[in-house]
Amino acid sequence: MKNFVTPSFRLRDASFEIRLVYTQFLLLILGGLATTWFFQFQRIGVSYERIVAYYLGGEIGGQMFFAKNLNALLEETHFHAFSMSVVFLILAHLFMATSLSRGAKLFFILTTFFSHVFDMGGSWLTRMLSPMFAYLILSWVGLWLGYAGMILVPLYEMWLTPKSKTE
Repeated sequence: MKNFVTPSFRLRDASFEIRLVYTQFLLLILGGLATTWFFQFQRIGVSYERIVAYYLGGEIGGQMFFAKNLNALLEETHFHAFSMSVVFLILAHLFMATSLSRGAKLFFILTTFFSHVFDMGGSWLTRMLSPMFAYLILSWVGLWLGYAGMILVPLYEMWLTPKSKTE
């Protein structure tokens, strides 16, 4: 990680071994996020009605949901706040070493961060205040688009763009 001390470092200029390690990490994260995404679709779904039923309880399409209690919300938040923060930090570091403009980098990083906050906060607000906050949970779209960019752009730059000519 010493490479990140140099502001001018770009992933495409890293050694083969470093690019290989970063690629393996990115592919494992991509697999983990894809699994999480599929699990979320299966468990919660993507409609406002299913999200409300998942957090407040109810029946949709013959499937019964029980309201999430405080302990379930705490457990979910505890896990996601710690694990996804580490994933976000590492992906953001790798993403910052790409040749995208500063504005594009900030867009992806801020979209991912705020979508994550809205997604996590939405479950609490839906359960504790109002079902209208279920719409916040749909911010996972921005979260996954942000993560996709923060994974795919570094992969592209490491393997499909030429090295800098300053060597």
